[in-house]
Amino acid sequence: MVLSLAQKKSLKDDLFRNRKTQGDFVFNEQVADVFDDMVIRSIPGYETIVSTIGDFAKKYYRPNSNIYDLGCSLGGVTFEICKQLGESDFNLVAIDNSEAMVERLVEKKTKIGGLDNSVKILCEDINDTAIENASVVILNFTLQFLPPKCRNQLIKRIYNALIPGGILVLSEKIVLDDKSLNSLFIEMYHKFKESNGYSELEISQKRLALENILIPEPISVHKSRHVSAGFNSFEVWFQHLNFVSMISLK
Repeated sequence: MVLSLAQKKSLKDDLFRNRKTQGDFVFNEQVADVFDDMVIRSIPGYETIVSTIGDFAKKYYRPNSNIYDLGCSLGGVTFEICKQLGESDFNLVAIDNSEAMVERLVEKKTKIGGLDNSVKILCEDINDTAIENASVVILNFTLQFLPPKCRNQLIKRIYNALIPGGILVLSEKIVLDDKSLNSLFIEMYHKFKESNGYSELEISQKRLALENILIPEPISVHKSRHVSAGFNSFEVWFQHLNFVSMISLK
């Protein structure tokens, strides 16, 4: 049985409530413990994005090909795809470079059961991951954490690894070219987080921890990168303020 995102148990994210920020944000054990709660309360439309990625995977997966969840964290997308594909034979490779995330993901997979032949979990840098014979590749809020100098190469490698008709789904926090609208969207996003129980201190502390780690780009840069890599189609299929999800077709 595959658990939905809403069914997963997670501690409440209060990592930045009572302490000053100490260094950059790290995907360590403390973050892994609260990650499911963190993403739902911090990313507008997260559950919609995850469930729709499952729909895309069901439509575009081809037998005897591979699905890649690059930067899989605790497996929200991985398990949604498993749920959508059901009893079908499929090959899914879930990859993350955080040992804490991977350990918990392996535990979840074991508890769910029945996925040993379908899901392979790797703890490694996605820049080093061998990607091949792919019909579906997912980067769900992952690319933004890579150094910008590495991004073009990864998207090109993904394009080369996709079979004809394969898809790449990329979800990202973005920055807008228009400075006034960008400021407005940031303001509205802070209100979104406040409505989900985060204090001004928590929002400020986390922003400082992420500013050297999460480097957003405009949609125009993402589109140019995908076109340069060779993709035939590129569209934004979801946007809420400065959070978007995009799909590209080979």
